[in-house]
Amino acid sequence: MGTAVSKAFADSGAMVIGVARSWTEAVPFRTISVDLTTAEGCDAMVARALEHGPIEALVHILGGFGGGQPIAETSDKMWDGMMTLNLRAAFCAMRAVLKPMSAAKYGRIVAVGSRAAVDAMPNFAAYSVSKAALVALVKNVAAEGKDLGITANVVLPSTIDTPANRQAMPKSDFSRWVAPESIAKTLVWLASKEAGDVSGAVIPIYGRA
Repeated sequence: MGTAVSKAFADSGAMVIGVARSWTEAVPFRTISVDLTTAEGCDAMVARALEHGPIEALVHILGGFGGGQPIAETSDKMWDGMMTLNLRAAFCAMRAVLKPMSAAKYGRIVAVGSRAAVDAMPNFAAYSVSKAALVALVKNVAAEGKDLGITANVVLPSTIDTPANRQAMPKSDFSRWVAPESIAKTLVWLASKEAGDVSGAVIPIYGRA
């Protein structure tokens, strides 16, 4: 997913700065190594990104998937882990980037959520609720940013056609899944100046699933 998104933005002419805890291989764009689940990491990300110029867009694709137990058997560790990866990281990143965007009176914030945010997913409540909360966060960012030139939107893919998902679900019909490149193209447009009239949108990208 990250590879497809980075390539799509680079192909559009954007300066791409990738952010992760660590980078184990060379990539054709600038990188920052921080922990996005912490406020300190997100503040450092913004400070270092600003060294290369104004931040026009934040494309938040960090997330995690876990569960498999009914609510009655869901552990605190699973619940807290999903909230940290899928909600806290987004909150910290958006809060940090909103400061320079508000000063510049311009910004695009786009997040990748999940279909589980709006369609119940039995035995994966922690994941689903964290993604639903991400939608609420994005809508609030959109509401607060409407007079500041800042938009915020979230896309909700169904199953994404990645090697990891194919390995986990080898008997599935991969042709019905969503290609990462399809999601990436939507993100590029939402992060563009041309998408200035779209904010607070919750966009399904379900493929044929």
